[in-house]
Amino acid sequence: MTRATTPDSRYSFPNGGLLPQEEMLEVGKKPKNLIIGLPMEDQDQESRVSLTPEAVEILVNNGHEVRIENNAGKASNYSNAEYIEKGGVIIDKKEEIYSSDILLKIAPPTLKELKLLNPQQILFSSLHLHSQNKEFMQELITRRITAIAFEKIKDENNSYPVTSSMSAIAGNTSVLIAAEYLSNLRGGKGVMLGGITGITPTEVVILGAGTAAEYAVRAAMGLGAFVKVFDQSVPRLRRLQNSVGMRLHTSVFHPRVIKNALKSADVLIGAIHMIEKGPRFFVTEDMVKVMKKGSVIVDISIDQGGCVETSEFRNQHDPVFIKHGVVHYCVPNIPSSVARTASIAISNVLLPLLLEMGESGGLNRKLKEDQGLRHGVYVYNGILTNEFIGKLFDLPSKDIDLFMAAF
Repeated sequence: MTRATTPDSRYSFPNGGLLPQEEMLEVGKKPKNLIIGLPMEDQDQESRVSLTPEAVEILVNNGHEVRIENNAGKASNYSNAEYIEKGGVIIDKKEEIYSSDILLKIAPPTLKELKLLNPQQILFSSLHLHSQNKEFMQELITRRITAIAFEKIKDENNSYPVTSSMSAIAGNTSVLIAAEYLSNLRGGKGVMLGGITGITPTEVVILGAGTAAEYAVRAAMGLGAFVKVFDQSVPRLRRLQNSVGMRLHTSVFHPRVIKNALKSADVLIGAIHMIEKGPRFFVTEDMVKVMKKGSVIVDISIDQGGCVETSEFRNQHDPVFIKHGVVHYCVPNIPSSVARTASIAISNVLLPLLLEMGESGGLNRKLKEDQGLRHGVYVYNGILTNEFIGKLFDLPSKDIDLFMAAF
């Protein structure tokens, strides 16, 4: 009687015979030591830095090299000595910083800075798509860079950690800015934002019901102000109401209702996310004209073009102007005015990504494993991978998932 046998996967059977074959073993991940560069920002426009000295210490202790351009952390009140003490290397030559494997930059690089980059380098920065042009994208493509936008990175909860933290900071800070410009110290009409017993509280109108708006609501209500919130979406307003845990005056957008609310408002905060097909302005010039003299507008949406018709781009050195008797604060990048807090928030997001990238053996394997990080990539090895950007600038694009099968 012949005994049946089960073929072993380690053997082949040419012409019915048995020959030994190599046994295939899974190759483990090989960690990679990264060279990370922190370039100097244009401090007229940007005060934040991507990594704190504490984050640098952790990276160095894990075998990575961190190069910091001379005084890159100064605007965030981080000295060269603090970075050196934590194991960072201070570099004077910009070219040496830009030769790092990975560049961590807050603001998008200028065209002049892009020309310092080499093929296969990895750029982490904000994208600021509304202020970009085709030439910028073509330069990234030509130089075969992999570019990752901070604001597009997702976490395990499918949210945007950098965007959320910066929005929270902007919302909170916008109320403090409004309070400052209502006071005598800034030439305001001498009104306290909030209220005390026996005095009618100041009124704050907030456009939007997202993260920035929520934190603006919390800050204004915490000071005792009477708050009115407007948004296009009833579900968003309901979510905000539930999140704050208090009854709010809420309304969907209606020009007449907004105009009536602005007549008695002391502060207007524009914290609405602008979309391509939405209205260009939510507050028209005629609406601004009915506001009280000395009232304050803080247009957080100015980095997307602004949601108030009278808004104009300003910077931290010349942040305000007066139109129709109303003070306008229209500075993009409000978190930069509290640079240290904002830097810590960004560093907290980037540090674990960099550590995981090193443990994975580099960016490619990390991208394969991490869909949230992959979502932030808009140029991969010189190939545009964001369809929206491709349509915007009439450039060909490919889905990044097509490249992941190679790893």
